[in-house]
Order: sequence, then C-alpha cells, then structure tokens
Amino acid sequence: MTKVSIIGAGAWGTALACISRRANHEVMLWALEDEVVQSVNAEKGNPMYLPGVNLDKGIFATGDIAEAIAKSQVVFSVVPSQFFRSVAEKIAITIEPGIPLVICSKGIEVKTGALLTEIADEVIQKNPVLVLSGPSFAHETIAGSPTAVALASTNLKDAEIITSLIGTNRFRPYPMDDPIGAEVGGAAKNVLAIACGIVVGREMGDNTRAALITRGLFEMAMLGVAKGAKARTFMGLSGLGDLTLTCNGPKSRNMSLGVELGKGYCLAEILAKRNSIAEGVETARGIVALARKLHVELPIMEAVNRILHNQADINQAIHNLLERPFTPEFKGLD
Repeated sequence: MTKVSIIGAGAWGTALACISRRANHEVMLWALEDEVVQSVNAEKGNPMYLPGVNLDKGIFATGDIAEAIAKSQVVFSVVPSQFFRSVAEKIAITIEPGIPLVICSKGIEVKTGALLTEIADEVIQKNPVLVLSGPSFAHETIAGSPTAVALASTNLKDAEIITSLIGTNRFRPYPMDDPIGAEVGGAAKNVLAIACGIVVGREMGDNTRAALITRGLFEMAMLGVAKGAKARTFMGLSGLGDLTLTCNGPKSRNMSLGVELGKGYCLAEILAKRNSIAEGVETARGIVALARKLHVELPIMEAVNRILHNQADINQAIHNLLERPFTPEFKGLD
C-alpha cells in the first residue's frame, strides 16, 4: 500500500483524499484548522469545507506537515495559491529527494507573477513537480461522477506513474507534457469565470456568455503561448475543459462570485459571507501583471481586475469592451 499525502484540506484536497483512498492507498490529509483535523479523525467528515460528505475510515488528518509527508510516495499540494510559497518552504524541509510533488492549486503568485511550478522549482529543487488540473467539482468527483483531468509534467513518465497510482474508471487523469499550459489554463479560467458570472448576474444572455467564453479562451491561449506553453494545451482538459465547467456551473466559487457582483453586491460583502476562497479574485492581479510583463493584451481579464481591485463601474467596463476596434479573430495567435 502506497502512502499518499494531501497538503490542504479544502473541498478539492478532501476530494483528492477520497480519490486516493478509493485507489487503495494510505491517505494522510494535512489541515490548517484544528477543527478539521479533529472532525476527520473522529469520522465526522469535513463539514467546514465539504458538508454532507462521509469520508472513508482510512483517511487520517494531521496539523503537522512533517507527519503528513513522512514516508509518503507522492505529495499533492492543494493549498490556496497565495499561500503556496510559505507551505512549499515547509514541505521542502521534510520531503525526501525524488518524491513527486503534484500541484493541484490554480493561481499565480500576486507579488511575483510566478507560476506555482516556478515557486516549487525555486524552493524545493530536489523533487519532480507535476500539475493536476481540469474540470473537477469536488462534490461530483466524490459522488462518483466520471471525471477527467490533465496530469502535466515535463517528464511524461512521471505523469504516467502518478496516473497509475490514482487513476480509476471514475477518475481519469490524462498525462501530458505541458505544465506551463496547464497552470496558465487553471489560473486564467477562474478570472474568466468571474466575468461569466457578471454576465449571468446582469442577465445579458447566452449569446454574450458564449462570446465571452470563446474570447476568454483566446486570451488564455495568448498568455500561455507567450509564457512558453503549447497552443494545443488550451484545447484540452486544463484549458477548454476547465473553462467550460467553471463558466457554466453555478457551483463554481468564482462564477457564483461574479453573479453576485453582476447583481450589484460589492466584493467585500460577498467575501464576508464565504469561508472558501475564490482563487480568481487574487489571481486577476497576478494574471494582469504577468500579461503586462509579457506584452500580451487581455481585455476581458484586465476588465475583471479593474472591477475587483480598482472599483471600476461594471456597466462602464462592459461598454469599454464592446467599443473596442474590430480585429481579425485570431490576430496574434496565428
């Protein structure tokens, strides 16, 4: 039996613990909150982040990262992206050389514009780093809804090994060789989901949402290619797949936040009612900073960032987008 460590006990981290247990592995889940550790170990599930879900008795929790990682054969990191660096520094102290680290968070570090794989390469250095990303709502995955994700690594063999460890007929990882593309897709789709939510909240119609998703996919690909990703990645699970789910699913934290913005609620009051993180809020800052560094124009994601962080008027932001000059559809990505 392989020991699998899950660092981060939010909804998706808990779902990955369930996935790993169903693949017959020993599972240790690290949680920041003492109440989550106690609840999991008392066989009461994780009501803070995943209410109504019973967890397998073979899932154990701890508040000690060193204990979580000790003797593990693979480590999955599912902490919010803006906290990844500080957690990675703790992981680096304990993780044995050569043990794979799989990044499952979706975001860009705001302070530096760094992808999470870049942070891992800087901080940990001695371990293969992979990215797991794709269309995957935690509740549906745990309920057994067939789910497909991308598992990206610069070394395809590493991705294939992890696939063999956690893949089942209901959870299907697809190995691929473009972690940069997987990361950019996972980060950008959260920002675009907020935009789609605004469209829904403003009752602008399905035509508008389809246009936004399509042009948003183009922006995602433009940014990814400029960063060094492969264009084809954005037609796959970590691009179009994840974007489609997040921009059409009211269960999406990012889309639902956008819906409330579109209805006229302010960001502060929306966030005050939530205990889960909508990654797109902070990622919008990082995306825009990275795009400017790479000289890539992202009108939709820049508009979202202005609405979130510069108090831009939503009606004016929409008006500005609709008044942009007409250009060839694939300009810049040919």
